[in-house]
Amino acid sequence: MIYPSIDRLLNIVSSKYELVHIISQRSKQMHTYKNYQIREKDYKSSKNIGRAMEELEKGLIKVTNNNN
Repeated sequence: MIYPSIDRLLNIVSSKYELVHIISQRSKQMHTYKNYQIREKDYKSSKNIGRAMEELEKGLIKVTNNNN
């Protein structure tokens, strides 16, 4: 089962497409720079995709609306 729930994350982000975009970007940053916002042992997930989802749920990734 996925943690955190996608339904919870969709309360933060407006669409599934935006969610995928945000999580994939953050996951790539984690892979490239080995930069984590939480101590590695405190993540529930061992993979960067899950870790990015955890960061989004905890409010560590700020989502802004840039529609003009």
